[in-house]
Amino acid sequence: QVQLVESGGGVVQAGDSLRLSCAVSGRTIRSDPMGWFRQAPGKEREFVAAISWSSTQYANSVKGRFIVSKDNVKNTMYLQMNSLKPEDTAIYYCALRLYDGTWFRQRTDAYGYWGQGTQVTVSS
Repeated sequence: QVQLVESGGGVVQAGDSLRLSCAVSGRTIRSDPMGWFRQAPGKEREFVAAISWSSTQYANSVKGRFIVSKDNVKNTMYLQMNSLKPEDTAIYYCALRLYDGTWFRQRTDAYGYWGQGTQVTVSS
């Protein structure tokens, strides 16, 4: 059984940094495309970042501020979030999908495995 568990969320001030972790069990993540998504109150879940092998992709809203990475030994994905803004406030979810011939996908329905989410709150 594949399980994803996020951690690292919290309450910070604008301009601060946070690092989220997504620990995966039940499957090795070396070759699996993975992603980070977020959902703010009253809004749809949106794409934040994705990683396939060592290649990465980002939403325009976080490009240059967030960095996604994986540690294949620890079977964990990370999201380093720098220069945080109040509009980054959301529940952050990690997700994993099986490779289907396309390295990057931004649609939520492309991902079959999800974590429970971790809250990030950025105050101004």
